[in-house]
Amino acid sequence: MSRFLPTATNRETPSNLPLRKGEAFTGRFRLRTRGALIGNFQEKQNRGRDQQIGSSPSRRRRSGDQPIDSSPLRSRRLGDQPIDSSSLRRERLGDQRIDSSSLRGRLGGGQIPVNCKNCARQHHTPTRREMLWEVGGGLAGIALATLMAEDVSAAQQARRAELEPNSRPAPHFSPKVKKVIFIHLPGGLSHIDTFDYKPDLAKYHGQEVQNKNTIVPFNGKRGSVLKSPWEFRQYGKSGRWVSDLVPHIGACSDDLTFIHSMQSRSNAHGPALFQMSTGFIFQGFPSAGSWISYGLGSLNNNLPSFVVLPDPRGLPPCGAALWGNGFLPASHQGVVFGDERMPIADLRPPDSIHPSEQIATYDLLTELNADNLKLHPGDDALASRIHSYELAARMQVSAPEVTSIAGESERTLEMYGLNSSVTRPYGYNCLLARRLIERGVRCVQLYNGGHFGEPRVNWDAHEDLVANHSKNAAILDKPTAGLIKDLKQRGLLDETLVVFTTEFGRLPISEGVGEGGRDHNPEGFTAFLAGAGLKPGFAYGKTDELGYRAAENPATVYDLHATVLHLMGLDHKRLTFYHNGANRRLTDVHGSVIHDMLT
Repeated sequence: MSRFLPTATNRETPSNLPLRKGEAFTGRFRLRTRGALIGNFQEKQNRGRDQQIGSSPSRRRRSGDQPIDSSPLRSRRLGDQPIDSSSLRRERLGDQRIDSSSLRGRLGGGQIPVNCKNCARQHHTPTRREMLWEVGGGLAGIALATLMAEDVSAAQQARRAELEPNSRPAPHFSPKVKKVIFIHLPGGLSHIDTFDYKPDLAKYHGQEVQNKNTIVPFNGKRGSVLKSPWEFRQYGKSGRWVSDLVPHIGACSDDLTFIHSMQSRSNAHGPALFQMSTGFIFQGFPSAGSWISYGLGSLNNNLPSFVVLPDPRGLPPCGAALWGNGFLPASHQGVVFGDERMPIADLRPPDSIHPSEQIATYDLLTELNADNLKLHPGDDALASRIHSYELAARMQVSAPEVTSIAGESERTLEMYGLNSSVTRPYGYNCLLARRLIERGVRCVQLYNGGHFGEPRVNWDAHEDLVANHSKNAAILDKPTAGLIKDLKQRGLLDETLVVFTTEFGRLPISEGVGEGGRDHNPEGFTAFLAGAGLKPGFAYGKTDELGYRAAENPATVYDLHATVLHLMGLDHKRLTFYHNGANRRLTDVHGSVIHDMLT
């Protein structure tokens, strides 16, 4: 039996109307053969082309008065015969037909015969795809068919490799971890009020620094030494000092590896955010997550390899540039998920689109895309776009399950702070990060802190340190600690790296004499990591007695990135991409692995 496409403009055409050439009536839908559809499409193209030629003197001078015969061009594109998708369809779904009479009987239907006006016979045995239309409908049927056919043939695997560049490249050496969660705090978390205990701040509180040239404020308002408003205490067997601002994270200290001597190249938010995200202070370079996706590929073909979870209060400063693919293939850019109410926008097709129309459109586009890809070998943008659409179809089956937390225990929900209205939005993102990692997503970028403006919803505490950090810490502390504890108890911390960063720290002096804010400080701040291959409860590097500048073992953002890649089995000097005359790297021409903090 010929394959048919639905005629979208005449879905409910009465059966007593005459059928046009290439059409059949099923009792419910007026259908047109694929060949007829493509033929009519080509005829319309020819008519439009002829009209243009007839109305344009310049074109008549180039082409003459005769209409242009485009058949040779069409032959080169599509061949002389209508597109035959049988091989592709057999490749995905197989040749067998499924008798779904028992299934329809259970659904209360029974088989509906199809009266074919072309051959005067009844066709009632549905194909497997038609069964999927009846059961799942829409793109969910497409996605289910793709999932069922993952291993049907070597030809399909070859096609998948063509459409998904670097889908599963090998690491350079044996990795310690396979996945990574980046937690970033835009605005600039104060290290000396959280993880870097400096008793001398209390000793010299209210005094001006003797050599005023040693501390240069970003905003130019030089103040006096400002002690931390929060008490510090030691946690765990390691005895790490953590302030009362983040006690839940402090309780995880024995599982954390601190870097107290981080330095950034810029004291402005934008460039510093770009460097922490991409390794460069300028926009347009690939993010760390994109590099990891490019270097290692995906562990789950039905979910993105790189997912971004912005703060539910708003996108971070610089927005999508922080997780862009830059010059890497587009398939490696971060895929943004929304909040708990709508994790993924436009996941379902509109009700006005019939499932059979969606299936038929998808089939035709798949065939045309495959033909177009053969005509443009090595076109990364085209291959990535095709891959993104196919991934979107598959996600209609996989995404609803991963974004739903209905099956999580009450104990787990409490651990992530989902029982509190203050912590629930960010807590949901932390729990979703664990669920994504659990299902094979390679990299998750998690943000705590959003845009600037009024009200400011990030960690940029220029005016009032206590109000700013207290409000944000109440959101951050419990869910972040819950994520670390949950990963550990499930054994996921043995294969997952957690990287906790901010773009820079804050100064040990007040922003203005007698005022209660702190200015930017790129000269020394703290980051921490957790996961396999690291020395737990260990602290690397030190800042000076006031916490202003890295004084022992300074660590750059390049060093941090090189260490993250190393733990994932990637040599930062060998992970390159040729662009604009140079072999580009995440670490540019800098960076060294911090071996002292590794096991």
